[in-house]
Amino acid sequence: MTVSETSDVKANRLSSAEYVDNFSDIHPPLTPHEALVEADRCYFCYDAPCMTACPTSIDIPMFIRKIQAANPVGSAKTIFEQNIMGGMCARVCPTETLCEEVCVRETAEGKPVKIGLLQRYATDTFMEREQPHPFTRAAPTGKKIAVIGAGPAGLSCAHRLATHGHDVTVYEAREKAGGLNEYGIASYKTTNDFAQDEVEFILQVGGITIENNKALGRDVTLEQLTADFDAVFLGLGLPGVNALGLEGEDAAGVIDAVDFIGVLRQAGDPSQIEIGRRIVVIGGGMTAIDAAMQSKLLGAEEVTIAYRRGQEHMNASLYEQELAQTHGITIRHWVMPNSLHVENGAVTAITLEKTALDAGGKLAGTGEMVTIEADQVFKAIGQTPDAAPLAGSVELEKGRIRVDDQRRTSHSKIWAGGDCIAGGEDLTVVSVEDGKIAAESIHKALMA
Repeated sequence: MTVSETSDVKANRLSSAEYVDNFSDIHPPLTPHEALVEADRCYFCYDAPCMTACPTSIDIPMFIRKIQAANPVGSAKTIFEQNIMGGMCARVCPTETLCEEVCVRETAEGKPVKIGLLQRYATDTFMEREQPHPFTRAAPTGKKIAVIGAGPAGLSCAHRLATHGHDVTVYEAREKAGGLNEYGIASYKTTNDFAQDEVEFILQVGGITIENNKALGRDVTLEQLTADFDAVFLGLGLPGVNALGLEGEDAAGVIDAVDFIGVLRQAGDPSQIEIGRRIVVIGGGMTAIDAAMQSKLLGAEEVTIAYRRGQEHMNASLYEQELAQTHGITIRHWVMPNSLHVENGAVTAITLEKTALDAGGKLAGTGEMVTIEADQVFKAIGQTPDAAPLAGSVELEKGRIRVDDQRRTSHSKIWAGGDCIAGGEDLTVVSVEDGKIAAESIHKALMA
C-alpha cells in the first residue's frame, strides 16, 4: 500500500471562488461613514483605561477624536508616535483582551468601541494616501547600531534609533524582512502583502539598511558586531519548535505549525498547498488556532484542536477560540498526545490520553485513551530559543536573554527585546514596545 492510499493529502480541494473568499480579509475595513459612526461611540475618557491597556500606550481617545473630526491622517500620526507598526497591530492585536476589554462601553454594555478597526482605518488611510513620512530624522550622530532580526522588535528599534539620527544596519536571516508579521500570521488576517508595505513605510525615515540572508552565528557574530558597532540590539525571535517527543514524529504529515503558516503566507496561490481531509492540531495558543483555521479554509473536512488543559488555560483568546468553532473546528480539552500511528511512512492517526489535575494540582494522564484519524498532525506547542549564536556573550534565563526594564542585557553594548527575552510575550504589539524602549535606552547611553 502506498502513502497516497493510507492518507488523504492533496491540493485543489476547493473551487477558485472558494479560495478567494476563504483567504479574503477576515475583518473588512471600515468605510469612512462607518468609522465616523463608530468614533461617535467613544466617550473620550480623561483617564482612559483603553490607553493603559495598550502595551505601546497609544493615545486612543485622541486618535479616535481626530477620526471624529474627519482627520484620519492626523489620527494616524498620533498612533505612529507610539507604535510605528500600528497598521499591523490593528490587524493582529488581540484587542478583545487588551484595549477593548477595558473599554467603558464594554463594561457598561458589553459592546466596546471598535478600537482595532478604527486604528486600521486611520493607518490605512495614511498609507494609502502616500503621505510624507510622519517622522523626520534628527541630525546625524555618527553612531552606528546593529540590529539582529527584522521582526517587529527589530524594526521598531531600528526606526526609533533612525529618528534620533543614528545609522542602523539590520541583519535578517530570511529573504524578507517582517519576521512574525511576514511569516507567522494567518493569511486571512493580513492580506495584500501588507507586511512588506509596512516594512517599506518604516524604511522611508532613512538611515536604516537591511541585509537579508544574514544570520547571527552563521554570517555575523556578536564578537564582530560589538567590535564594529556602538551598540547591538537582539530581536532574534524563537526559531525552534517544541517536539511532541513521540515515536514516529518524523513521519510524513507530522508538521511544525509555524512552518505550515509560513509556507502558506509565502504561497502565491493557496490552492497549491496540500492539505489533508482530517487534521489534528496539538496546542492551545494562537498558532494552534491559526493552523487549524487555515487548514479548514484550505478545504480540510475534519479539524480538531487537542489541548492538554481546560478552555480557561488556553493562550488563544476566547474570541479566537469561538472563531475557530464557528468555522466547524472541534476543540478538545484535557487531552495530550500519547502515540502516533504511522503506516508506510505517513501518519494515519494520533492517540490522545485524557488528562486531569492530581491532588497536588499537577497535570497527569488518566490512562483513558482516544484515537483520532489524521492525515496530518500539526505541532503548535510552543517555540524555543536558540542560544548557540549568543556564545556566552549575554546572561540567559531558561534559554532566553535576561534583560532589565530598559531591555539592557548583561553585556554593556547589547540590548534585546521581543520573544527572545525572558518573560517575552508572543504579541506583535509587545515586541514593538520592547524595540522602542530599547532604542530610547541605547540613544541615552550613546549620547551621555
